[in-house]
Amino acid sequence: MRWVPIFNPDQKEINLLAESLSVDLLIAKILIQRGINSFDQAKSFFRPKLYDLYDPFLMRDMRIAVERIQKAILKNEKILIYGDYDVDGVTSVALVYSYLRLEYSNIIKYIPDRYKEGYGVSINGIDYAKKEGVNLIIALDCGITAIDQVSYAKELEIDFIICDHHIPLEKLPYAIAVLDPKRKDCDYPFKELCGCGIGFKLIQALNIINNKSFDDLLNYLDLVVIAIAADIVPIIGENRILAFYGLEQIRKQPRIGLKGFLNSIKSKVEINDLIYRIAPRINSSGRMDHAMNSVELLTEENHKNLDSISKKIENLNSERKVKQELTIKEALDQINNQNENFFLTTFVYNENWHKGVLGIVASKLIDFYYRPTIVLSRLDEFIVGSVRSVKGFDVYSVLKNCKSSLIQFGGHKYAAGITLSINKLDNFRTLFEENVKNIITEDQKIRSIYYESEIKFNEISKKFYRIVKQFAPFGPKNSIPVFRTDNCFDVGGTRLVGSDRSHLSMEIKDESGKIFKGIAFGMGEYLKKVKSNKKFSVLYSIEENTYNSYNSLQLKIRDIKFDL
Repeated sequence: MRWVPIFNPDQKEINLLAESLSVDLLIAKILIQRGINSFDQAKSFFRPKLYDLYDPFLMRDMRIAVERIQKAILKNEKILIYGDYDVDGVTSVALVYSYLRLEYSNIIKYIPDRYKEGYGVSINGIDYAKKEGVNLIIALDCGITAIDQVSYAKELEIDFIICDHHIPLEKLPYAIAVLDPKRKDCDYPFKELCGCGIGFKLIQALNIINNKSFDDLLNYLDLVVIAIAADIVPIIGENRILAFYGLEQIRKQPRIGLKGFLNSIKSKVEINDLIYRIAPRINSSGRMDHAMNSVELLTEENHKNLDSISKKIENLNSERKVKQELTIKEALDQINNQNENFFLTTFVYNENWHKGVLGIVASKLIDFYYRPTIVLSRLDEFIVGSVRSVKGFDVYSVLKNCKSSLIQFGGHKYAAGITLSINKLDNFRTLFEENVKNIITEDQKIRSIYYESEIKFNEISKKFYRIVKQFAPFGPKNSIPVFRTDNCFDVGGTRLVGSDRSHLSMEIKDESGKIFKGIAFGMGEYLKKVKSNKKFSVLYSIEENTYNSYNSLQLKIRDIKFDL
């Protein structure tokens, strides 16, 4: 990996902030690197407040959306809550459905079948709404590009409210209201909400109109933080506030459907627990069966019904893991056996691969081959697949240039889904590779890791770590601080660990004389070099390690470089 230092702020600015906050210079430097330059900004960062959330009526069409929902309730019209089948969509449906259901019963929910209907608003879903006598559809985490579908619904006298966070086309769907901060004509101050975040702004607006306390919304924040974590949106601005209080809610009083999953987390729940433990389980039902299983889990209030739903989802998640590992192995074999030299992209296809794991596999393949990646499978007479990208490279713009070879595509800068005809496969592959070649820069071909500062081990203390912990919740644009220390050497305790002895448990010292233990996952191959008494540099974050009730700081090693 290439080690890239984050910009060095002006020393006078660092000194002033350190003095005003009564913190050391390194903490002040890290804050400035995150755009925090004053006492008031630091106060808002370390102590987020719910009253700092923006007025939901600043979002274009919000008042129209609220008035249409009120009209539906007044006239006892049937409302359908429609969402995508991923975590963001599932939590969005659970949130809006749960909120409206408290005082209105003429409401149903709908998630499209991943394999029969595909992503977004479907004609099948609209036909189902017509059959059920629905007058209003609230689409969450999807719909911003569903121009034909929304027009079809209009013909059937069904109104649409769209709550989406994806990038709109030049033309918007003909809906009653379109809530999307990424609309060019929307002045909402924060543009990075996830789909569930838009859903939350909608119920916040309804709450205001109905003169209800904001406290009534707190028990929905567990859903919002799960969506924020799973959708990998920047944890800054409103997302930071929602994530901060969402974590507080999930730690203290999560909805009963989550409790079984949370029991396996022994320490305080953090964003990473949601990403790696909770989100995959919620996602598994949509990947392996039907996402409605997860919606039922998140909206069910009867303990007796939860056991069977939880067990089903756990079984689906186990099945997902097996399919995922098999597909990764077969994909790597295929790449190794490819005769054609597609050096700038990874492009694999197997008509028998399970459609539900293609996105995960594409992300995993980037860990092996750092380049834009497409993983494809067969669905009836079509080829479907997932596209994933590397840092800084806009794969969605590439797909726009390849749309002549595609039936359908949707997504964003780093991830997308595609559908194409079988006879267009070779043409699309060539077109995709050519477009990547024309656009990708040399920097984007190399995996980079950014670090805050070069420090010595004697600058790391428990007090320093306590302050760094308060930078959480961590995520995009507010990553866990990473540091660099040079001139390190082994003091004798470094050894191989793990069932396959592929990890390094390190015991190292730097030129300050302070010794630290660390863990370097997947770096067992460096053992001989580390033990050779040659000096090396380490890139790492700091974490707390608990062993036999004793807490100590250790380094989580991200990379090692040896002096020439």
